[in-house]
Amino acid sequence: MKKEQVEELREKVGCGAVLEKAGFTVDVKESTRRAVKHRRGPEIIIVIHGGRGWFDPLSDAKGDVFALVEHIDGASFQESLERVAQLVGYDLAEPQWRPLLKDRGSFGPTAERWESRRKPWRGSAAWRYLSSERFLPTSLLQAVIAADIVREGPYGSMWAAHTDDAGQVTGWEERGLEWRGFATGGTKILFRFGPPDADRICVTEAAIDAMSLAAIEGIREGTMYLSTGGGWSPATEAAIRALASRPGRQLVAATDANPQGATFAGRLRALAEEAGCDWTRLRPSEDDWNEVLKMSRKEERGRKERGRGLPHARQSRQG
Repeated sequence: MKKEQVEELREKVGCGAVLEKAGFTVDVKESTRRAVKHRRGPEIIIVIHGGRGWFDPLSDAKGDVFALVEHIDGASFQESLERVAQLVGYDLAEPQWRPLLKDRGSFGPTAERWESRRKPWRGSAAWRYLSSERFLPTSLLQAVIAADIVREGPYGSMWAAHTDDAGQVTGWEERGLEWRGFATGGTKILFRFGPPDADRICVTEAAIDAMSLAAIEGIREGTMYLSTGGGWSPATEAAIRALASRPGRQLVAATDANPQGATFAGRLRALAEEAGCDWTRLRPSEDDWNEVLKMSRKEERGRKERGRGLPHARQSRQG
C-alpha cells in the first residue's frame, strides 16, 4: 500500500470505529467531547484529537488508528492496514453529547483564566453543586475555599486547581451537572489539599474524591489529599515522587474500587517502594469516595429524621 493510501485511511477511519467494531463501548459518564473513554471489560482506551489519536491510561501505549489495531488485537502493521481499510464508511454510533458548557471566550494564559474566576461563596452555583449534588459538608467547603483551590466555573460548574511544586496553577478539573473535563490548554499535575509538609499523602483519581475523602476523615491532621485528575502523566508521577521521597512519608493509594483504580494503586506502590516510603491501600466501600460520602450522609440524615419522629410515636402509643 502506498504512503498516500495509508494517509487517506488514517483520515477516513477514526479510532472510535475500530473500538466499536472490537466490542468496546463508550463510557459517556467518564467522557468529554475531546476525550472519549471506551471500555471492554477491564480494558480502557481514551480517544482524542477528534478520533485521530488514542492512549491507554493503564499503560504508556498511544498512537494513531493503525497502532490502535496493533495494540488491541496484537496485529502486525500489515494486518492493521487491512483491518482499517475494511472500516472505510463504517457508521459509528456516536454518543449524544449534552450541550458543551465551556467558556466561549478566548483562552488566555492558564493562570490568568484561573484568577478571572470568583471563589465560591455560600449559596453560589458552585457551592450548591458541591453541597447539594456532591454532598460535601459546609466545613469542608469553607476549608477548600480558604485554601483557594476551587473556583466558580461557567454554567454552575466547579473548577478544582492543579498546581506544580511551586504552587502555580497549571490547569483545573471541571465538574458540573452536565459537564466534566479539564482546562483547555492546561496541564494535569496534582490537585492538592492539605499542608505541603504532611506526613500522610492520600492519592485519589478526582478532586471531588479527594475532597470527599477529606470530609469522611474530618480533614485528618498531617494529611495531604491529592488528585491525579484521572491521568498519569510524567509530570504527575514526578510530583508524587517528589512528595514521597521526603523522609517519614506514607503514601496512601486511595484510588477507585475498580480495575483502573487497582492499576493506579499498583503504580503508586511501585513508586513508594522506589522512593523508600511507607505505602498502604485505602479502598472505598463504593466505587469511589464521593459515593461513600453520599451514602454516609444519606444514612445520617435518615437517622436524624427517625430520631425527630420518635417522641410523636411514643405519644401516639400512649394515647
